[in-house]
Amino acid sequence: MLALTDQAASIVTAIVTNQAEEETAGLRIMQADSTHPEDAAFGLQIVPAPESTDGVVATEGSPVYVDEAIADALEGKVLDAAVDEQGGVSFQLLEQG
Repeated sequence: MLALTDQAASIVTAIVTNQAEEETAGLRIMQADSTHPEDAAFGLQIVPAPESTDGVVATEGSPVYVDEAIADALEGKVLDAAVDEQGGVSFQLLEQG
């Protein structure tokens, strides 16, 4: 299952709590809607609750929901996040280990 760095968990929680009021709100990772190979393979969205088939990555803060269709692709991965000097957030998938 996907894991999160402490930094990513903190950033996800900050984003979710600033954009959603529902207790079940979280960050959902799903297949990106793109036909261009150079574009990101995955999309991110703040959602009020998971889809019925989503996997749940429990963290100290807000949960991360993983679309069933991409769960295998994220197996053994770690989600990391960073904030740049302008306050923009970037996410990166790393190999566990």
